[in-house]
Amino acid sequence: MLDAVQRLRDASAEVIGRPRVIAIDGRGGAGKTTLAERLCKTVANSAIVHTDDIAWNHAYFDWGAVLVDDILRPLHRGEAVDFRPDAWISHHRPGSITVPAHTEFVWVEGTGIIREELAPWLDASVWMQGDLGVQKRLLAVRDGDSPQQREHVANWLLQELPFLLREQPWARATMIVAGPPHIDHDPDTELIVAPPATS
Repeated sequence: MLDAVQRLRDASAEVIGRPRVIAIDGRGGAGKTTLAERLCKTVANSAIVHTDDIAWNHAYFDWGAVLVDDILRPLHRGEAVDFRPDAWISHHRPGSITVPAHTEFVWVEGTGIIREELAPWLDASVWMQGDLGVQKRLLAVRDGDSPQQREHVANWLLQELPFLLREQPWARATMIVAGPPHIDHDPDTELIVAPPATS
């Protein structure tokens, strides 16, 4: 984990006076939230932004401008973030998306975060590689296997697959991580990372 953090720090060495914004992308159920939490524990002065919170009652992928205007732009100015999306207000969801000032790393996790539209705002990125069968099983375990949930997953896949094929986030990523990996490792301290691509 420490080596992975150092690699991400090295990839964003020019960042001064504001947080490093690190994207964590992968298919639904790949383990992005778990990885973000592990990284947040590894780097004490860091925070997590979940794109699911921005997309909540909004849209699967049509949230890029909201993320930029209300979270990434303030972070690039070195400002704290305290943002209530419109859907939170209209549906009376309490709380807000917050990032304290002087945070060192901000882990922005969610499917679709590594995309061309957002590239200027991301300092480094992690793609979590998985497969479709594992994804469906993990989503069922996490979110339930009711008929409504199966319909939701089917609708999600109809949008997720074409979006990812168009954007190819794995080709843009600073680092590719196996999630969930089939290689024996200590999940508290280790990641399974693909070797850097060679030209």
